[in-house]
Order: sequence, then structure tokens, then C-alpha cells
Amino acid sequence: MRKAAILVGGRGERLGALTDAIPKPMADIKKRPFLEYQLALLKKYQISEIVLCVGYLKDAILGYFGDGSRFGLRIEYSIENDFLGTGGALKQAAGLLSDEFLMLYGDSFLPIDYTALCAEWEKSSTEAMVVCYDNHECIAENNIYLDPQGLVQSYNKRTPDKRANSVEAGVSVLKKEVLDLIPPQRAVSLEEEIFPKLIQRQQLKGYLTAQRYYDIGTPQRLREIEGVL
Repeated sequence: MRKAAILVGGRGERLGALTDAIPKPMADIKKRPFLEYQLALLKKYQISEIVLCVGYLKDAILGYFGDGSRFGLRIEYSIENDFLGTGGALKQAAGLLSDEFLMLYGDSFLPIDYTALCAEWEKSSTEAMVVCYDNHECIAENNIYLDPQGLVQSYNKRTPDKRANSVEAGVSVLKKEVLDLIPPQRAVSLEEEIFPKLIQRQQLKGYLTAQRYYDIGTPQRLREIEGVL
């Protein structure tokens, strides 16, 4: 697998004035934008074809990363003129995506072995796989329930199942056919509208990891990740 889609279209209002001038994925960490660290991690595992789903202050991202050649990558852009949500953004980018692809959120960082993830995906017969952190450090409320076979039986960020035993870690693998479930030309939440359909059909596998994820959703978390990257 060589292609990944990264959702970088949101504003990131919880970061306050910081995102008045730049989009959240361009937040400066040690004189490099956060998104550059994400891309470097993917390149390390030979994932070199990137689709950036851009929206808010998109020119800052396009101007810095261009076609990706400066970073040893091939970058294409899907431009979101109206807010489409996580699912709608992927639907709009469908023409740029391969039959199977990685999907990452533009504000999260998960330093796992992506070769191992893709190898596990190859063994799966499901339409999608979501990476789940085992949450042994209790960094967030569990929101996914994985059954003993590794299938996701519930996923809800707002009102989690009492049986929830892991946390969604910001990375998924999807077959392109999943995009057929997404209504066109409107805002759609992948997590709230599409994943439940996959769960109902037993088509969402979990990939459990003990590697914690990081995100830059708040100023505190942004400061925390500076000590990691």
C-alpha cells in the first residue's frame, strides 16, 4: 500500500488564536509544521502517494508542500470549499484514491509500524480496519469495543459502550467501496454515520496497539507533542 489520505481541512477552533492565521496541521513544532512530521513518518514506511483533503486556509498547505517532490513524495489535493466532514471530504477525494488506502486525521500522530499494519490488513476480509489504542495509560475515555475476534462491535465518541476496551487512534485502512456508503455533496461524519453501518455488517476490524497516539487538538496537547517529535 502506497497511498494515504490525510484530512487537513478543519480549522481547529480549540487552538484559539493560533488557527486564525494558519490551519491546524501547519502548527509549528521545532520550526517545522506538524503535517511535515506526519508525512515523514509515512515516507519511512514507503507510503509515498498522499492525498491531502484541504479546506480552511488551504493556500498555506499548498504553498508549503506543493507537489511533494521536495519531500520525496507525490502529493495531490482535494479542495473542500464547503465543510463536508470526515466522510464527505473522503467522498469528494474519491477520484484520487486507490482501491485500498490509509486514512489519517491531520491533527493526530501515531508512530506505529505501518508495514505491520498493512500486513495485518492483508489478512483481513473486512472493508475497513481502524487502529485502536489499548489505552493502558488511560489518556482518554475508551470509545471502541473490540470483541475477542478483533471485530469492532461498537464505536461511539459521545456515549461509549460500557464494554468499550480501547480508543480510536486516528488511523484507518479503507477499501474504496466504503465511499459508496457516503452520500454526496453534504457534510458526513465517517465516525458517526459510516462506521456504524460497517459495524452492523461485521465489516470493521480493529488493529490493537499498545503505542499511544498524540494529537494537537488543544494548546496543552500541542505542547505535549513537542517533547515527542
